[in-house]
Amino acid sequence: MKTFELTSKMLTMGGVFYPTGYAVMLFPDAAQAQQAAQALDAAGFANDAVMALSPATILHEIGKVEGDAGGLPSVGTEGHTVDKYIALARKGHHGVMVHAPSDDDTQRVLAAVSDIPFTYGQKYHMLAMEDLEQ
Repeated sequence: MKTFELTSKMLTMGGVFYPTGYAVMLFPDAAQAQQAAQALDAAGFANDAVMALSPATILHEIGKVEGDAGGLPSVGTEGHTVDKYIALARKGHHGVMVHAPSDDDTQRVLAAVSDIPFTYGQKYHMLAMEDLEQ
């Protein structure tokens, strides 16, 4: 698993986090996120396809939160999703982001983490977001 690196391809034209082809899952603590990353590795996902998201990374890189301020205002579903990430990160949740471009990849992700309950998950498709559920 590698450390998260925000790229311009992970943002909409308005600068909102929207990493097409990725699944993002948030877990109550770092140990569960690490366990999920290990499960994804065992399921055959490449080490560089899986990224760790600490609460600080979620707040500062994805949510654009500075200090105790809120995130940048945004509209639409992707903005509301980022707001959810921010709220969970403030509670100490850690995330795992995995490149899973196909529907089969998404099913492999869900199968790999089926024994590790996540709090919130999203799959980013080209034109729509999908709630991930176990």
